[in-house]
Amino acid sequence: KDIEFIDSYYYNKLELTRFSSSVGKFVGFTEYGVKNAADWNKDASYLSAMKAQKEAVCLNHIQIEYNNML
Repeated sequence: KDIEFIDSYYYNKLELTRFSSSVGKFVGFTEYGVKNAADWNKDASYLSAMKAQKEAVCLNHIQIEYNNML
């Protein structure tokens, strides 16, 4: 429940766009990022793929990462 998948896009140390699994969509932080986020949010298959990343990446590896930390 407490796991969140975040995929951020940066250029020149400035965050342009971010996908967050808790929000469920892309959010833009600059003019260019807002445009990209709007385009990516319109693509249902890409948005579904990003939402599935939480299960594919985070949930399958959390126990391994947790054990390595201990």
